[in-house]
Amino acid sequence: MTVFLFILSVLANPIGQKAPDFKLVDTEGTVHQLSQYEGKVVVLEWFNPGCPFVKYVHDKGVMAKNYERFTNDKVKSEASVVWLAVNSGASGKQGAGLKASQKAREKWALSYPVLLDETGQVGKLYGAKTTPQMFVVDQKGVLVYAGALDNAPMGKSSEKEVSYLKEALDSVLDGVPVELPQTKPYGCSVKYAQ
Repeated sequence: MTVFLFILSVLANPIGQKAPDFKLVDTEGTVHQLSQYEGKVVVLEWFNPGCPFVKYVHDKGVMAKNYERFTNDKVKSEASVVWLAVNSGASGKQGAGLKASQKAREKWALSYPVLLDETGQVGKLYGAKTTPQMFVVDQKGVLVYAGALDNAPMGKSSEKEVSYLKEALDSVLDGVPVELPQTKPYGCSVKYAQ
């Protein structure tokens, strides 16, 4: 039983291994397949527009600042960053579905797509537990970071604030290993189907 659980956790969070490929449709009807972005750095943001933690990072512009920094200013000529939000909420659950995701994209003026994963298959494949939870895939398609956006849920930290996502992306774009490849995510639980 212990070996089975270990194998399952490795499959659900393959840090340092090829990121699981997937194909999902976004709110505009466009199909996105992870493998189509090989050669680019991919940020996966697990998303639920009904979650207070997600609302905070979008209402306060925290996520937008990260997106803008790494899709405009920070990007080096040899690398580019693709940012994809993934909503794994099941039909009827908080923040789930096409309409809720479309409304959130409009409200927060999101420049990046929100992919719909109502079956939860992709979320479970990655071991996504919370929203927002962040994953970074490098140019070779390897999962190099999984965890929290930062150490300041709802803008509160008892220590100096650290942006884990920024540190991971800086490392990838500088061509060096991510020093902290996994952190404990915080936020609302992903609203998977029962």
